[in-house]
Amino acid sequence: MARESLKARERKRERLVAKYAKKRAELKAAGDYEALDKLPKNASPVRLHNRCKLTGRPKGYMRKFGINRVTFREMAQAGKIPGLTKSSW
Repeated sequence: MARESLKARERKRERLVAKYAKKRAELKAAGDYEALDKLPKNASPVRLHNRCKLTGRPKGYMRKFGINRVTFREMAQAGKIPGLTKSSW
């Protein structure tokens, strides 16, 4: 389980990226890199890192489900993910 401060920091970055997305696009299109440099560093989408929505774990993230592989496996075995069954052959 990730520390709450790390999860909060990531949520804050997501809000900043959303807030400055339009302005960043306009400045990039205009080629005004000096003004772009004055925006907050965390407003850049490159600084975002995918984290599990439930545990906050940064590694083993599965984009399709928004959770990490460990949580995915636990939920799948418990039958909490619709349309997913354990394969056997």
